[in-house]
Amino acid sequence: MIRMSWVVFLRAINVGGANRCQPTQIAEQLAKFGVVNIGAVGTFVVREEVSDSVLRAALARKLPFKCEIMICQAKAVLDLMRRDPFANQPSGPDVVRFVNVLAKPLHSSLVTRHSSLSLPSDDDWLLKIIAIQGRFVLGLYRRQMKAISCLGKLEKLLGVPATTRNWNTIEKVAKVLSQG
Repeated sequence: MIRMSWVVFLRAINVGGANRCQPTQIAEQLAKFGVVNIGAVGTFVVREEVSDSVLRAALARKLPFKCEIMICQAKAVLDLMRRDPFANQPSGPDVVRFVNVLAKPLHSSLVTRHSSLSLPSDDDWLLKIIAIQGRFVLGLYRRQMKAISCLGKLEKLLGVPATTRNWNTIEKVAKVLSQG
């Protein structure tokens, strides 16, 4: 039985020199919630039962700056993994599989409009959306500096704050969740 209830994604921490914090320390300080840190960019699994609002407030108090805190049900992340969304997608050292976690789900018209978006174009893409599932935007980007600007354009097109994680991070989250 899976007891974990939440996965937390902090937006724009430890990027460049801005919004610096130590996720390992935050996890230790929130040990009463069974928080497990995943990496250096603010991804956490929460093992204990706690409400979204209590968890959000506790995290905000531990951060020395304001940032978007995306809290998702653990089941949503596990369901995403079970679908294996990248099974038929290109892979290799030049292609990165990513997930944008949105602050809130998109309006259905935006999901329809952007579910197969490619930037800058279909023929010469640096970033490609393969699916939008709830609060998760799944896609690929090429390992090129220009692709980073495409991620920023994507967030503006969607009109919702988002934080990007490599698919490898989502796999690590799912592994921690399945260890129950």
